[in-house]
Amino acid sequence: MIPVTKTYFPTIESYTKRMEILWGNGILTNRGEFVTELELNLQKKYALNHILCTNNGTIPIQIALKLFGKNGEVITTPFSYVATTAAISWENCTPVFVDIDPDYWCIDPSKIEAAITSKTTCILATHVYGNPCHIEEIERIAKAHQLEVIYDAAHCFGVSYMGKSIFNYGSISTCSFHATKLFHTGEGGALFCNIQEKESKVFSLHNFGHKGRLEFSGLGINAKMNELCAAMGLCILPDIDDIIQRRKNQVNTYLNNLNMDNLRTFKRRENAELNYSYFPIRFSSHDKMLHAESELNKLDVFPRRYFYPTLNHLPYVKQVDMPVAEAISSEILCLPLYYDLSESDQIKICNVINKII
Repeated sequence: MIPVTKTYFPTIESYTKRMEILWGNGILTNRGEFVTELELNLQKKYALNHILCTNNGTIPIQIALKLFGKNGEVITTPFSYVATTAAISWENCTPVFVDIDPDYWCIDPSKIEAAITSKTTCILATHVYGNPCHIEEIERIAKAHQLEVIYDAAHCFGVSYMGKSIFNYGSISTCSFHATKLFHTGEGGALFCNIQEKESKVFSLHNFGHKGRLEFSGLGINAKMNELCAAMGLCILPDIDDIIQRRKNQVNTYLNNLNMDNLRTFKRRENAELNYSYFPIRFSSHDKMLHAESELNKLDVFPRRYFYPTLNHLPYVKQVDMPVAEAISSEILCLPLYYDLSESDQIKICNVINKII
């Protein structure tokens, strides 16, 4: 079987060495040495303003919304994973959808200002498939209207824009370290706060609201990463450059062997260094996409319709039409992409798709 992705595992020896340390010190949680070491290593490698490792990739969005959402309206994209919109609703805010750019597939900044009202508190935008949003324009709009910007950068580990880590943009940026991501901790995530005076508040929010051992500064939640997950991340981090290079090579194999005259993928953001986290292709019609998916499934190849359906039709949000996002969503497949995917399997996938288109 060829799935859309596979979890990358470090050597079992490297992880066992970490486990022996845990068995020796007896510390599994409450920000032990592995969590702090992982944060420090990531901060150094990517020159990050700030990082706080968490127990998954959704709760950093919720923390950001707890800080900035204020039960108001949050402008967001319909073309993202469900966690983006779910977090908005979970934090008693109202998602206000803005359609996406037909080329870049991220939120269309030219449509944001028309959606701003007196109830708008922030913008929550997703860097889709690791392709950055139009950061300058979003932040210009946010500044003009005194709004905070939260970036869902779940797909963006290792991505840089204008020579800086993508995580250093926005008021808060978030990432997922889920097992399906190119860098993972089994389950986990991170929050990157780019407003220095808010860092202590974010830390308190992720640790039950603690202010020291015996005081509380306010409402909080348990968002802490445990040592078992941090150990996995520490074992994978030394391999990350090789992982990204391997995926870049695989993306080039697809591009060189698919008939791209009859297919589309997103337009790459200028001045961005991508991480090749996904390889989505858009077919010329919904029917051709379904035909390709069916034929690949017959060969035990399982691409993913990602993102489908669009989030503007979730049962708990106001139903609105988002024609660009809906059209793209109905015609997309993400093709298999993972570390040990063979070139021969990629060629097999390309041959099936080329025959159909």
